[in-house]
Amino acid sequence: MKAFLMFKDRDFDLKRPLPPNAPALVQDLELETLFGAMAGGDKFIHEVARLALLTPANNLADIEYRQRVMVDCLRNPAVVRNIYELAGEAIEREKKAYFGIFRDSPDVVLTRSIEVLSMFVEVLRKLRQVGESSAHGFRSDGFQTLFEMLQRELSDDYFETVSRHLQRLQFPEGVLVSARLGAGNKGTGYTLREAPEDRRMWPLRLLPQRLEGYTLHVHPRDEAGGRALSDLRNRGLSLAARALGQSVDHILSFFHMLRAEVAFYIGGVTLHERLSALGHTTVIPRATALSDPRFDCQGLFDVCLAVSMNKAIVGNDVEANEKNLVIVTGANQGGKSTFLRSVGLAQLMMQSGLFVGADDFEANIVHGVFTHYKREEDNSMTSGKFDEELSRMSALADMLRPNAMVLFNESFASTNEREGSEVARQIVSALLDSQMKVVFVTHLYQFAHAFEELQMKSALFLRAERKSDGARTFKLVEGQPLDTSFGEDLYAKIFVDEAVRPRPHPKLRVVA
Repeated sequence: MKAFLMFKDRDFDLKRPLPPNAPALVQDLELETLFGAMAGGDKFIHEVARLALLTPANNLADIEYRQRVMVDCLRNPAVVRNIYELAGEAIEREKKAYFGIFRDSPDVVLTRSIEVLSMFVEVLRKLRQVGESSAHGFRSDGFQTLFEMLQRELSDDYFETVSRHLQRLQFPEGVLVSARLGAGNKGTGYTLREAPEDRRMWPLRLLPQRLEGYTLHVHPRDEAGGRALSDLRNRGLSLAARALGQSVDHILSFFHMLRAEVAFYIGGVTLHERLSALGHTTVIPRATALSDPRFDCQGLFDVCLAVSMNKAIVGNDVEANEKNLVIVTGANQGGKSTFLRSVGLAQLMMQSGLFVGADDFEANIVHGVFTHYKREEDNSMTSGKFDEELSRMSALADMLRPNAMVLFNESFASTNEREGSEVARQIVSALLDSQMKVVFVTHLYQFAHAFEELQMKSALFLRAERKSDGARTFKLVEGQPLDTSFGEDLYAKIFVDEAVRPRPHPKLRVVA
């Protein structure tokens, strides 16, 4: 049995290694906030969300397949949570089934397997009932395949057959084992046999059945004889115990995979409910192929910022179709870094099969999202900050491949304007020549102005909007780079306003 909710033709690989740039992505895009919002306190959902978002799909078929499943989950959250709980119930109950100290004994394995399979049958019945009562509300290929499989493989005849076999494997009338003498008169060919059916008339069945051959009775206090008899029983049960144990493992692996794949969508549902409560709109994005470079959004916002601030935030409208370079300049604290983070989050969420925090969103898929953000000063560094930036850029270049997306946030600004601009220009030029998509937030005017002078049709220049009175709207608009970031606005706000702000008169307290 397979779940097939993440991929149409294979399981979701829970042991897939994370890409080498995963730690930088988590730090720069504040992904822990996103994972936490999806998990809602569930550690397992947190880990699945982390793996799915850091290893997104890179082809349209898989993305669209997951998106349809996600839409079904958003329409039927209670049903999906019920499936998740049933899978989790089966896994937890299996853990509590006690092996005992003789865990390798066929008799113990058989007894435990019967107990676990009986419990699995109970949960599978509930799971099939969920499918029967809810299948009409699901339209995605993933859920239709799951529910059809449950109906086909978990029929009433199947449950009756399993129950009958489990009852017989308890051997209420004892174990019948055949064997033959081998070399040195040692027993060989031990085979578990089905007890012969008692065909006598029903009144005679109340009497013990006479068996042909010889009967050996072991004295209750004969420990050696008891051990020998137990050994003979275990030899006969070994094949049955092994087969039953494999059945337990097979069904248990199904529950593990079902729980993992549903966990990702439960995380999406939980995040969607959180954003909806804040008044934000989400949308299932339109993904396009690598050969069709698109980036078009309305109301795109930073999901992590909305969650951490617990309120609605400003979104941006950007049309950058056929553009492979976006340079963002403008006023300090004007929303540039927030926009950059929203771009990275939207790309990862789209390629993972989730919705996007926006009114509308369309983008082409990329071969990985990579970040190069400025870092705070580290007192333990043995080299300068600029050297550290170049070292990280060198390591990043080794990971990149064509059609990747690289996000720069005020990179190479730790040196002087001329040197930083030239380094940034050469790096970005090399990335563009290698068919990368680059979004660069910067205060380096010479760098931005150099690309503006080239008048590249594939470049878009955005600027953080600033009102005439210095107020920030946190919106980005198309505009050429300016040779100022209006730092005086911040100075006036922090220092001048503080200096002219009226102070209350001190109150005097008279002590008698």
